Amino acid sequence: MSATPARNQPEDSAGGLVERLRAVHLQMVEAVLGGEGLGHVARLAADTAGAPVAIVIPRLNAFAYGGAPDVVEADALDAVKRYVADRVKNRPVPVPDGVLEDVPITSGDELVGAVVLLGAAGSEPSADAGEYLHLAAVASLTEVAIEEAKEEVEQNLRGSFLEDLRSRPDLEPREIVRRAGRLGCDLARGTVVLCAELKTDRPRHVVAIINGDEPGALAQLIDERVYALLPAAGGDDAPEVTLERARRLAQRLGQYGTVGLSSFYGDPSEFARAIQEAELVLDVLRQSDGAGGFNSQDIGTGTYRLLFRVLASHPEEVRSFYEDTVAPIVRYDDQYRTDLVGTLESYLDQNCNMNATAAAIYAHRHTVAYRLERVKELTGLDPMLSEDRERLGLGLKAYRIIAPRLPK
Repeated sequence: MSATPARNQPEDSAGGLVERLRAVHLQMVEAVLGGEGLGHVARLAADTAGAPVAIVIPRLNAFAYGGAPDVVEADALDAVKRYVADRVKNRPVPVPDGVLEDVPITSGDELVGAVVLLGAAGSEPSADAGEYLHLAAVASLTEVAIEEAKEEVEQNLRGSFLEDLRSRPDLEPREIVRRAGRLGCDLARGTVVLCAELKTDRPRHVVAIINGDEPGALAQLIDERVYALLPAAGGDDAPEVTLERARRLAQRLGQYGTVGLSSFYGDPSEFARAIQEAELVLDVLRQSDGAGGFNSQDIGTGTYRLLFRVLASHPEEVRSFYEDTVAPIVRYDDQYRTDLVGTLESYLDQNCNMNATAAAIYAHRHTVAYRLERVKELTGLDPMLSEDRERLGLGLKAYRIIAPRLPK
């Protein structure tokens, strides 16, 4: 953006101009530091420039207008917003009608916004208007610095809180709820945790989507992953409602990376387990990449959810169950390049129909029977018996969620 150079002043008025500029500059900076915001800066700029002034800072989603009400139509102001947003993104764009002059707001070499002088019927900008726009740009940059400092502090607080949740099992439930509340997240009735590993270089955009879709969520980038605590929604049906909302959010975020969700946790003392569960789900999805018939839809089922909860709190129990059921046939397949696991899975999927299983895996019926007999010999569990089938089916689910963590 380019600004009109300051107009030449008569020599005998130069001192007066400097004093006026200094006074206006102090008022603008005091307005920002005093918390009156960009609106007051825009009004000061408009009063001294003699025409309406708009301040647009897309990074802060900030827009301020100074001038008499209804002097500039809403459509014209929208055009100014789009104009500045496009310029910030370095897009070539024509200057909208009514824009007399604009001054960039820059942070270092980065363009972050603009102060725009607008034309209106009956308005006559002062000869020194450009000088006052520059002052407004400086004051606006101060506002940017303040807001970014606030955001940095809040990010540090959010990050510290989430790190404490992950690593400090001694945190008191009341303390957890209190700290979350100070960050604008009400966890008194429970939460679902989201953990995402991104393939985009715009993590702030992902955090913004989470905050936009789930007001009151606490989202933060930690160690190249986005974590979010999604507070309980609904009434007595909070577990179901919150988890369903979380699933819809995860589906939307799927275009930006892989997303893991915990189940619903109502007790703040178990929120650390919720984070661990979300991380486990993410690791399984990321490493399996949908292979072997395992995907995010599977994880939504009750049995998988139960296994993930147990794995987060008592991993040794899940591993022990895996070892007592299907571990022998997993190791056998690895050693001899067979497919006992796949055959067993298909057999269970086909409601234990031998012919349907043979058709599904493109094998002879006798081959299926032979493999199932090997399963029985290696595991001590008979796929033909109902009780043993249930154990084998649960063992296969346990295998699917711990497979990424098994030694290769």
